[in-house]
Amino acid sequence: MLLKIREKSQGVFAWIILIVICVPFALWGIQNYIGGASEDAIVTVDGKEFFQNDVNKAYQQYSQNFAGMNVDEATLRQQAMLKLVKDEVLLQHVRGEGLVIPDTEAKKFIQSLEYFQVDGKFDKARYKTLLNAQQLSSAQFIQRIKQAQVMEQYQRSILASSFATSEDIELFFRIQNQQRDIDYLTIPLTPTTETPRDEAINNYYQQHQDLYQTTEQISIEYVSLSLDDLAQKVAVTDEQLHNFYENQKDIYTTKERRKISHILFSFGKDGNDEAVLAKAQAAQKQLTTKTFEALAAEVSDDAITAKNGGDLGLFEIGGLEKALEDAVSQLQLGEITAPVKSSFGYHLLKVTELVAPETKSFDAAKTDVTKAFQRKEAETSFYEMAERLAEVSYESPDNLTVAADELGVVIQKTALFSKDKGEGIANEAVIRAAAFSEDVLAGNNSESIELGSDKVIVLRVLQHQAENIRPLAEVTTQIIVALLKQQAQQRAVNTATEIKKQLVAGQEIQTIATEKTLAVKSVTGLVRNNKELPWQVNQAIFKAAKPIDDKPTILTVGLDTGEQYVVRINKVTEGVMSESDKKQLKLAQLNIAKAFGETTFDAVLNSLQANADVTIKPTAE
Repeated sequence: MLLKIREKSQGVFAWIILIVICVPFALWGIQNYIGGASEDAIVTVDGKEFFQNDVNKAYQQYSQNFAGMNVDEATLRQQAMLKLVKDEVLLQHVRGEGLVIPDTEAKKFIQSLEYFQVDGKFDKARYKTLLNAQQLSSAQFIQRIKQAQVMEQYQRSILASSFATSEDIELFFRIQNQQRDIDYLTIPLTPTTETPRDEAINNYYQQHQDLYQTTEQISIEYVSLSLDDLAQKVAVTDEQLHNFYENQKDIYTTKERRKISHILFSFGKDGNDEAVLAKAQAAQKQLTTKTFEALAAEVSDDAITAKNGGDLGLFEIGGLEKALEDAVSQLQLGEITAPVKSSFGYHLLKVTELVAPETKSFDAAKTDVTKAFQRKEAETSFYEMAERLAEVSYESPDNLTVAADELGVVIQKTALFSKDKGEGIANEAVIRAAAFSEDVLAGNNSESIELGSDKVIVLRVLQHQAENIRPLAEVTTQIIVALLKQQAQQRAVNTATEIKKQLVAGQEIQTIATEKTLAVKSVTGLVRNNKELPWQVNQAIFKAAKPIDDKPTILTVGLDTGEQYVVRINKVTEGVMSESDKKQLKLAQLNIAKAFGETTFDAVLNSLQANADVTIKPTAE
């Protein structure tokens, strides 16, 4: 119940993480630092300009929150733009307030991110490589992280200052646990066979032409340069492969696997090490009659591992104190050490699993070695040919033949696809975006499009079908179905409205139901999370006013399917805090306070935006 207080998905902290994990897509506004800002601004916030590239990247980043969901793209684009505006308004405000984050704090945050880590540790080379790929200096990136962190700090200062009183909590449970007694009727759709007149069909067609509009579609031809394709053409000799294998042998070697268990005898507060050692030595002698696992369960001071026979899991260098590592490294499978001293106490150690390191033979690894060698040899040619592809396709912008002939590749084609969906290579969003770009639609070759790090595409329009309205004759059957459904829905609405008037006038619901051949259903003690009624109906019931002076509240609710519900609310019983609720009292207080804080933060943001000079170009997508 308490988890129904939803956390918002547009906090500044989520924005920080999104920026970092989306480094490959660059950061908003980056072209303002590297040129290319000759176009008109799409959005301006108190003098700060955002261009189409910024808006596109804002959408790419925001839409990742809804990956796999069936959400309208236009709606997402609008929400992404509004978020971009709110973030900029907030950033300018915190700057104006003089709030800052030290460089050391930002660097610490960056180093903690897995994105820049190799084997769990910050890797400076990886960090530099990723920033260089975006033409960003470390100083520029740190500055952006500092901006995001100071925005998050400001938000948290508001959230942290919010609180919920005991009256707030009591009111919450009074409303949340409220129960309502109701009677209701369901009015189904009644189909009709009456065919709509031609005039009605034509009117509907004229008024709803957007429903019968074909989607803009395009097909393309393209040339593709692939590192894998080039690699397959690289000739190899056994001598080259043997040399490559010897130089890369670590790649084909599995590390030693060593699993250990221990029995711990921890130091006491009295600091008497000798007594602890004697205890460990005595236990060691018991191993002649008891198993290590049984003894660990019986005497180990490490209560967590004792339950599992002292199992510490896989041994890794650096994970234990040196004395323990030295002792473990000398053990063979099944061997047990004498007591070994650490800062925690004395340990008896045992190796329970030991798999020696193994190197794949050349013959066993030859297939992988060949592929790796060929890719390495093809990389230089790939980058040179990719540069040449970009040059030739630019120099001959009205065809792909010159580029295909020079590079020795085949021109390929696709079927028609839309801006939102395609098959094959058109399944890639970046391909669809390029195909529908203004320059390509004008008849020019696209710029080079990188798919990952090992494939480059240049494309041009093959066929373009603009949006169009389907002719009336083609959609008449669909319109007839829609009109018949519309008529049925209107009849249901009229019936529901009539019944509501009768109930308000004081007629009995059972009498009305009998006249209309409907069934009355009753629910006593209806709660908010019930599963008996459609959610729209349940929501409307708990939003409706309470009965006054024993006079029932009457309401009608329509479903998307067209069905209508007529509901009579007879009684409302205020909720009380249950024993289960009392156990979650602290969680309730935290969540309610958080909800208050988020409401306050939203109000602050809305106020800042209302006072900001914001301009959004109407034609922006």
